[in-house]
Amino acid sequence: MSSSNPRTVEEIFKDFSARRAAIVRALSSDVDEFYGLCDPEKENLCLYGHPNESWEVNLPAEEVPPELPEPALGINFARDGMNRRDWLSLVAVHSDCWLLSVAFYFGARLNRNERKRLFSMINELPTVFEVVTEKKPVKDKPSVDSGSKSRGSTKRSSDGQVKSTPKLTDEGFEDEEDEQGETLCGSCGGNYSADEFWICCDICERWFHGKCVKITPAKAENIKQYKCPSCSLKKTGRSH
Repeated sequence: MSSSNPRTVEEIFKDFSARRAAIVRALSSDVDEFYGLCDPEKENLCLYGHPNESWEVNLPAEEVPPELPEPALGINFARDGMNRRDWLSLVAVHSDCWLLSVAFYFGARLNRNERKRLFSMINELPTVFEVVTEKKPVKDKPSVDSGSKSRGSTKRSSDGQVKSTPKLTDEGFEDEEDEQGETLCGSCGGNYSADEFWICCDICERWFHGKCVKITPAKAENIKQYKCPSCSLKKTGRSH
């Protein structure tokens, strides 16, 4: 599974896009073939997307640590115990995590602005999960109520992701990005930076530094629906 070693933002993004395209194909147009290869009787299998846009289901690399971060292990074991669509969604979420980890493995030597640019380019693409479940980022918000429900539920399903990729789980990101170009903390107004923990309020959809609202990553794991301090003070919640 040796790979070329992309070094610039553009090369890393090209590598990411090719791997992503391969995985999207495995989980959409090639899904019957993919499903057949994930035999629960076999050992731990992984879904790999390669830089030449091919995909394969294979055993993980044996060397430790591997040359690249490895995809989720044992995706085949859950295949027959779940609804097919749910299983594909689960594989899609884990594939998104893997694609990001590979991109940032290559991007570890980039400077802060380059990493930001890489993340912004990645963020322009829908996640594999969004493609597989046909959830697209919400472009127009007909009303606060109907819009917030759909975005809120997606955010809660990705709670674990909030730590490193706040903007990925905010499905309203497209219009906000266009308007202000930056995600700002709703408490202190500071810019988003990837090396700090952030959390999003499920009610008003604003992002906050964890330290500003006294939420640690460990606490966030156990929160089903996060309300920021100002939304917690409002009794009306989503109803108005």
